[in-house]
Amino acid sequence: MRALVTGFDPFGGDKVNPSSLAVKHLKKQIGSLAVHTAELPTSYALSAGVLRQAIDEIDPEIVLCVGQAGGRTELCLERVAVNVQDARIRDNDGKQPIDIPVVAGGPAAHFATLPIKACVAAMREAGLPAAVSNTAGTFVCNHIFFALMDMVQGRSSAIRGGFLHIPYVPEQASRLGGAPSMALADIVRGIEIILEVSAGRTTDVHTAEGRVS
Repeated sequence: MRALVTGFDPFGGDKVNPSSLAVKHLKKQIGSLAVHTAELPTSYALSAGVLRQAIDEIDPEIVLCVGQAGGRTELCLERVAVNVQDARIRDNDGKQPIDIPVVAGGPAAHFATLPIKACVAAMREAGLPAAVSNTAGTFVCNHIFFALMDMVQGRSSAIRGGFLHIPYVPEQASRLGGAPSMALADIVRGIEIILEVSAGRTTDVHTAEGRVS
């Protein structure tokens, strides 16, 4: 079995993006799961194309995209991606789309197909702060999450996918006056738990995770 895990390059004037840092530290093999990685540009115009090329090359059964959500305190597995681009800041191409769909004529939303509640439970059991999130925002993270779930629907081979938002790492927080952060090693461990759980099960657990984060 193969998994593709992606992170983003730095954006918004920062020199690092913890998503790409964490992805580079992942194990290459987790049990029977071969882990492949890629870095996506923080670009509305380019990110989906880079993701599609990586999926075509690797032909994974699992795709997990990872992105930074400054201000969050937990590892947040996203439940839903919405079909809208509404940028608070410009992307790395200098673009700032407002009220524009990710996919013209597409559905209003897509849901993750990874066992997100089971993954969150496993991360909590490992001592990591984790939550199911019901909003991925409207920046490039949501854009790529929606694009991922839209593109895998049209493939002949089954792909399960999802998106993880992660906090700042401490080096960022120290520059931002003490914003919430998480050690890179804990972020890496959380991603590996998600991959392990997702490889081992196709159905989710039935628990309440209704809060917005």
